[in-house]
Amino acid sequence: MSKSTTKNLTEGKPMKLIVGFMIPLLIGLVFQQLYNMVDTMIVGKFLGNLSLAGVGSTGSINFLVLGFCMGLCSGFAIPVAQKFGQQDFDGLKKYVGNAIWLSIGFSAVVTTIVCILCGNILDWMDTPREAWQHAYDYIFVIFLGIPVTFLYNILSGLMRALGDSRTPLYFLLISSFLNIVFDLTFILVFDMGVGGAAWATVLSQLISGLLCLLVIVKKFPLLHVSKSDLKPDPKYIKTLCVMGLPMGLQFSITAIGSIIMQRAVNGLGSEYVAAVTAGSKVNQIFACATDAMGTTMATFASQNVGAGKFERVRKGVIDCSKLGIAYSILALIIVWTFGSYLNSLFVDLTDPSSSQILEYANLFLRVIVCFYIPLCFVNIIRLTIQGMGFSRLAVVAGVFEMVARTGIALLVPIWGYNVAVFSNPMAWVLADLFLFPAFFYCEKTVRYRLW
Repeated sequence: MSKSTTKNLTEGKPMKLIVGFMIPLLIGLVFQQLYNMVDTMIVGKFLGNLSLAGVGSTGSINFLVLGFCMGLCSGFAIPVAQKFGQQDFDGLKKYVGNAIWLSIGFSAVVTTIVCILCGNILDWMDTPREAWQHAYDYIFVIFLGIPVTFLYNILSGLMRALGDSRTPLYFLLISSFLNIVFDLTFILVFDMGVGGAAWATVLSQLISGLLCLLVIVKKFPLLHVSKSDLKPDPKYIKTLCVMGLPMGLQFSITAIGSIIMQRAVNGLGSEYVAAVTAGSKVNQIFACATDAMGTTMATFASQNVGAGKFERVRKGVIDCSKLGIAYSILALIIVWTFGSYLNSLFVDLTDPSSSQILEYANLFLRVIVCFYIPLCFVNIIRLTIQGMGFSRLAVVAGVFEMVARTGIALLVPIWGYNVAVFSNPMAWVLADLFLFPAFFYCEKTVRYRLW
């Protein structure tokens, strides 16, 4: 087992380990968002604001379905990280083998359901009729690519469980470049419209997933499974589902609130949808740091709980929170200074409605970035709790977010767009009110080995 392919997070200074693990994750997430942004930029610039609104109107349902898939994969990796911390490599391989079967099964079921119901979902979301076909052409292809989403996320999750956050990064850099090439080729050369942007995303992620598989075969002997490891075992399947399903549901429950809010915004018209789409894409880039902090803490907590080093978990949370607060202040300064320019990258400035769209997008982005500190705590505390083995509590936090977004959505028809921009910030604040006491409960429970 090469030292370069695994990393023990149970020894050494937490701050140094967290930063070292987080930086490759952050770079990877940024590039992942960049190649998603390329879809949006090319759609907005070359296909027009109506196509942009079509793609943007699918954002919440995209997050619900793909978030569930990614949450499952993240949950499946937690027992693997805990076994790595315990140095129980036989148990680790059995978890890997059973996770493979679960990933195949879930990907087949989810893909079938959402592809069949795709049109109905768009109707329920009150997708603007003028943008409906664009939305369908895009999201149907993304749904067809769900097995690819599982492939990349389960393999990269397993590598991160062993402490390697760098290898998935390298492949994301490659696929990000390929996505740009595919986007331009499918849209400008083959005239495939918004469907071409979706195919570019799926194909790029497929390449990234296959590269992960190739490296695991060559450099990760701990992840090599035998026939006996691949034999379905109810005990291991139960543990994987107990970890994975709550994490997947947490994403989906959070997304339900986003869908309700998206439906409310859709009802305001295409200009508002395009504005939220542009502002959300910029926000997603800046929020990558908070996502990286959360993913880092999930692996950090998993390995240290597995090793019985509970005191390091709190120290890691404190150190990571310091990073989060500092980053939130920096992001606030950057967005308020350059946010308008960044939003303009996604809007067809030749469209007569572009100035109004930019005004709405700037308001959306500036309000959100003012609440980045609560967002950091949501990701850090929630993912730490999940890494400690309390995935079900993360579902409750997702319910709090859903309640906040739903409450705001009910006010949109009355007070309009200005109240809609506070949907995400209020969701984060409400979730934090639950997460902080939940963390102290989890810490006490783990410390006294009552879990």
